[in-house]
Amino acid sequence: MKIARFEYQDQLAYGILDEDKQEFVRLMGDPLYAGFETLDERIKVEDARLLAPVIPRSKVVAFGRNYLEHAREMGNEVPEEPLMFLKPNTSIIGPGHPIRLPKQSERVEHEVELAVVIGSVARNVPEADAHQVIFGYTVANDVTARDLQKQDGQWSRAKGFDSFCPLGPYIETEFDPSSGGIGAKVNGEVRQVGDLNQLERTIGALIAYASSVFTLLPGDVLLTGTPAGVGPLEDGDEITCAIEGIGNLTNPVVAD
Repeated sequence: MKIARFEYQDQLAYGILDEDKQEFVRLMGDPLYAGFETLDERIKVEDARLLAPVIPRSKVVAFGRNYLEHAREMGNEVPEEPLMFLKPNTSIIGPGHPIRLPKQSERVEHEVELAVVIGSVARNVPEADAHQVIFGYTVANDVTARDLQKQDGQWSRAKGFDSFCPLGPYIETEFDPSSGGIGAKVNGEVRQVGDLNQLERTIGALIAYASSVFTLLPGDVLLTGTPAGVGPLEDGDEITCAIEGIGNLTNPVVAD
């Protein structure tokens, strides 16, 4: 099922998407943190303002160079061990919310990624058991100030600005991440095209690696890497990141 987090009549709400009727079945409770029940209330999709489907209380864990062709377009190879870094939860925005280009950077780029939403406390999880701690999947854009990434030698500033982690439109709880199209368009022009079967390391391997370092908590989000074709974002652009089976995540781009 596809679970949405949205604003309706000035209130925060959750709902399950009925794709045929383009309505949300409203939920009572927080699906990630407190469980939920379905209510006898339906809300038209057009009447809801979508928000990021999850705001982690703890962290966003991201992995770089997990697609061979993207690693090579950046002048690198896939590292022997997963290349892991963190993004602050304040970088998260939802569909339709603007990506803000910071004054400190002269080149900001898009990176479409599959995001994994953790559903339970996870520490030292074996790769084979990783599916047991996954709540679902969504689309992410790991926005990156490429010039600052190269300048700083580490990635906290380049990937941590407010608005640099769009997520959405929904959390798909029954998604098969072993294959499926993934891509990005800017102003309708195709920039990134790939398939999830090109991931160098599986979702299970990434969860096992991350949970061997620190405890993963419900609501934590893991970004799994981006395919080749990353490129610049400019003031006035519109970027759409898409994953087959989950949906489209579209954001305008504005100068800060």
